[in-house]
Amino acid sequence: MSWLFLLFGVVAEALSHVALKETDGFSKPIPSLLVILGHLAAFMFLGQAMKDMPVGIVHALWAGLAVMTVTILSTLIYRQHIEPTTWFGMAFVAIGVALINLSQGHSH
Repeated sequence: MSWLFLLFGVVAEALSHVALKETDGFSKPIPSLLVILGHLAAFMFLGQAMKDMPVGIVHALWAGLAVMTVTILSTLIYRQHIEPTTWFGMAFVAIGVALINLSQGHSH
């Protein structure tokens, strides 16, 4: 269940960061509210994930997965061009996330 909370936290954080661009410096109320609620939801989900997983592992996985998700979403939604070297770096992040997962097994 902790993994599910972690993934919900990643999604909430990523959507919140993507919506941040639409706030226009927090001058638009609807996107601004989405950002605030997204961050609040992300921390609530992460708090639940940390009940059964180590803090450092949750944070490392959350940060890595959120960076990758935000990058992919910004590429799709805002048509932002990402250099091949950046995608190469993202592959390293993905490998790191996989290694953390493998090293933890399922005995939290």
